[in-house]
Amino acid sequence: MKRTPAEILREYGPFAGVEAVHGVSFDGENVWFASGDKLNALDPDSGKTVKALDVPAHAGTAFDGRHLFQIAEDRIQKIDPATGTVLATIPAPGGGKDSGLAWAEGALWVGQYQDRKIHQIDPETGATLRTIESNRFVTGVTWVDGELWHATWENDESELRHVDPATGTVLDSIAMPAGLVVSGLEADGGERFFCGGGESGKVRAVRRPAKAKRARG
Repeated sequence: MKRTPAEILREYGPFAGVEAVHGVSFDGENVWFASGDKLNALDPDSGKTVKALDVPAHAGTAFDGRHLFQIAEDRIQKIDPATGTVLATIPAPGGGKDSGLAWAEGALWVGQYQDRKIHQIDPETGATLRTIESNRFVTGVTWVDGELWHATWENDESELRHVDPATGTVLDSIAMPAGLVVSGLEADGGERFFCGGGESGKVRAVRRPAKAKRARG
């Protein structure tokens, strides 16, 4: 496993009215972040929030190309990003102990925080399709170029981990600076990871390793 220090490219926030940042996603233009009672759209170029949806948003956030998915307590909501309308709801696998959320391969991938697991679930029914074990608390999940990454947050230390989706083996690790925690994780498909900053109320852009960008397939 290769372990490297994180390179922070940019910090966003804190934002007015936002006490903590939970889930994070990216729709190709804006970064969406969950802040408890709202889903907020952040323009990563200007650093300004451009929209907010009044929906419960307690943990992970995902985008499937058309809809947002948002963990709210013990359920996952499917949301119209234009209006904020909740179109459907399925149970979350952790029953309220869920954290990160990602969309890949036609499925949702859900982090289960203190149980140290990542579940692949059916987005229509919530049925668990497979489970990957971790050895640290899972706080964010993302897929990029066929790679599964998850964030950790334990004892005020956080890292971003590239793991084998079949075995959970850690292949690469990016260590965040001391005191900077990660409460949500999303890749933009290029050189950036977007990371929720927990109670700092910030979103941070972290450079994605060049090795990971070359390992496409």
